[in-house]
Amino acid sequence: MLQELEIKSRRLSVNKNTAIIDWIDYLDPSITYDEFFSKYLLENKPCIFKSNITENWSCRRQWNLDGTPDFDVLDISFGDCMVPVADCNKQYYNSQSKNDMKMRDYLNYWMDFAKNHYSDSMPLLYLKDWHCPKLFPNAPMYTVPEYFASDWLNEYYMANPHLNDDYRFVYMGPKGTWTPLHADVFGSYSWSANIVGQKRWLLFPPTQENFLRDIHGQLIYDATSKELNNYAKYKAYDRRAVKYIDLIQKEGEIIFVPSGWHHQVWNVEDTISLNHNWINGCNILDVWRGLKKELNSVMKEVSDCKDMSNWAEQCQLILKSTYGMDYSLFLDFLIFIAKQRLSMAIDKEDAISFNKYKLGINHCIFDLHAIKLTLIDFINDMEEKSIYYLICEKQQGHKLLNRLLLFLQSYDTKDDLST
Repeated sequence: MLQELEIKSRRLSVNKNTAIIDWIDYLDPSITYDEFFSKYLLENKPCIFKSNITENWSCRRQWNLDGTPDFDVLDISFGDCMVPVADCNKQYYNSQSKNDMKMRDYLNYWMDFAKNHYSDSMPLLYLKDWHCPKLFPNAPMYTVPEYFASDWLNEYYMANPHLNDDYRFVYMGPKGTWTPLHADVFGSYSWSANIVGQKRWLLFPPTQENFLRDIHGQLIYDATSKELNNYAKYKAYDRRAVKYIDLIQKEGEIIFVPSGWHHQVWNVEDTISLNHNWINGCNILDVWRGLKKELNSVMKEVSDCKDMSNWAEQCQLILKSTYGMDYSLFLDFLIFIAKQRLSMAIDKEDAISFNKYKLGINHCIFDLHAIKLTLIDFINDMEEKSIYYLICEKQQGHKLLNRLLLFLQSYDTKDDLST
């Protein structure tokens, strides 16, 4: 039996609250889906769900041994798997140096590190961004909470296995491992659940990261670094003015990180966590604006090559390699989600998420309105840049937009007549 996700609102407001939020709410999982949708997703506001939200997850019972990682279970389940491991002591640009290791070797390192009292003389290694749910789809781990189930990003990638990607990850590492200051991929939302241990989070509301940029516009690697006191390099930094949230996420809790919130995270104990990045109708405009801004930066960076015959194509290639998405992939993504929602609204086919949830009609209409608004600006931008026919060789953009406009006008007219 599928659980329905339904909302009251049918339209995305483009005028979001711009007030800077510097506190976090703690929620009980008795909150309704619609309340979470309107108060946190639409408002782009962070929150933490209390630990009872994960109490029935298999991984909390199997991977957790009295508040510490169960290394034997992890070895039996995943020991032969190759996993991505970052060295927290080696900076690579604004991230950390990464290599692959066999899980068994990583677990042995971790146990040795703990036996040596987390000695500074040993490497500080963090297993992160591991696509465990994709690699082990039949392993009992967790159920995506309803609040995060309207997830276009993973809906798209799970339905297109040839793309060989998804945005569902496992992180695990010893006390002291950490992730530098960053905002999530594509300007997406993220949610992160602690299976074992505790994390410390520094969360910076949108625009506050500008205090942490140097004179060249580069973000600082570590938001706690004394380097920020170098006024000649960090002229924008003002310790008294910058707003942020400093919190400890406990075992079992899930944190929701909104779009565009920069954050830095430390494991204050040996920790295992699950994380999804996700996009939906509430933040798709923010995601699109981020992609547009990134292409503008690429075009500016290589403007001296503008006379090349294939300059526009090269800009898209650079965009894809540096950002992970280009305009063609974004269009395909929008078309896929729009078709799914139109099939539900017109043909009454269920729009199913994570094999457990289905969207209500208001939710589908909301999603279609959000795609329409995004598509209008997307088409305008492509036309302004004279790349519309590079991306939409068969006029896919206008065809989809016309279909959405016709359907939504017809639906809204019928709805008005019935009320």
